[in-house]
Amino acid sequence: MVFPQHGEACPAPIALSIGDPSGIGPDIALSAWIMREKHSLPPFFILGDPSLLIARARQLGLDIPLSVCQPAQVLQRFSRYMPVVPLKNRLSDKPGVPQAANAAGIVEAIERAVQYVLAGQACALTTCPISKKPLYEAGFNFPGHTEFLAHLASRHLGRIVQPVMMLAGPQLRAVPVTIHIPLHQVPQALTTEMIIETVRITEHDLRNRFGIGNPRIAVSGLNPHAGEGGALGHEDDAVIRPAVELLQAEGMNIRGPLPADTMFHRQALTTYDAAICMYHDQALIPAKALAFDETVNVTLGLPFIRTSPDHGTAFDIAGRGIARADSLIAALKLAAMLAGRHRSNFNN
Repeated sequence: MVFPQHGEACPAPIALSIGDPSGIGPDIALSAWIMREKHSLPPFFILGDPSLLIARARQLGLDIPLSVCQPAQVLQRFSRYMPVVPLKNRLSDKPGVPQAANAAGIVEAIERAVQYVLAGQACALTTCPISKKPLYEAGFNFPGHTEFLAHLASRHLGRIVQPVMMLAGPQLRAVPVTIHIPLHQVPQALTTEMIIETVRITEHDLRNRFGIGNPRIAVSGLNPHAGEGGALGHEDDAVIRPAVELLQAEGMNIRGPLPADTMFHRQALTTYDAAICMYHDQALIPAKALAFDETVNVTLGLPFIRTSPDHGTAFDIAGRGIARADSLIAALKLAAMLAGRHRSNFNN
C-alpha cells in the first residue's frame, strides 16, 4: 500500500480545528504551516484564538506571520501568512493544564469547521486532538470527537449517521468494529449486523474516497486462532462468520474470520486493502506499531471528509517545542487527496 499524497486540486482550503489548546494542537499546527512548502501541504486555515497562537509561537521561538481572515481569503494568503479564522470564544493559553473554561471554544471550533465544510467554504475537516475530561466537566454529552461529528452530520442530513473509525497508514488500513468500550464488554456488544454495517461503510468509502475499484477486505476473529473451531470461543463462528458469508454472497471481496496474530506481518499486509478488527486495540496496536508518526485517523461514513492525527493531546510536552507534526501533516495530505476524489465522484 502506498500512502496517498496530495495530488488533486481542492476547490477550497482545509478547515483545521485547534483541539484542546492546552495540548500540542497549537504546536503542531504552527509547525505544519512552517513546513508547508517542504511537504507540499494543501492550503488550510486554523479555527482558533489568534492571541493564543501568537503567544504559543512566541513560547516556541517561532516567527510566524498570522493573518486573521475568513475562509474565502485563505487561498490568497496561505503562502505568506498562517490563516486564522477567529473564534467567538477566547481560549486560555496554559500549556499542559487542561481547563473546562476552554470547552466552549473547543466545541465552537469543531462546529464551525463542520459548517464551513458543509457550506463548501472548506473542502475537508482535519481536527487536532481533544481531551474528553475537561469537556465532560463543562457538560459535553458525547463520548468523543467522532460521536460529536456524527451528531452534527445527522442533524444536517436529518437522519442517523453511523461513523466508522479507520487508522490509515503507509502499510495498513485498520478499522475497529467496537471502539471505546471495556474489553470484557466486546463479546456482548459485537453483533453480526454491526460487523456487516461496518464493512459496508468501509467498502463504500474505499471505493468512492480512496479510489480502490475492488477493495479486498480481511476480517479478524475475536478469539485466539479465530476460535479454533469453537474450542477457544464461539463468537467467531456464531457472530463473525455469518457476516462474512453474507457479504461474500453479495459479491464483496472479503474473507475471514482470520486469526489476528497472523494478519499483520509483512506478507499478509499485501493481501488486503483494509483489515476489519473486532475491538479497539486489535486495530490500533498494529497500526501504531507499523507507523506511529504517519498513521492518520479517518472517519468514514460522514457526508464530509474528516481526518485527524493518530495521537492525543500530549499535555506533558505542550509548549516545549518537541512535538512532532508528522501525523498532522499526513492527515492534511490525506484530507486533500480524499476531498479531491470525493469532489470528482460527486461531479460525475
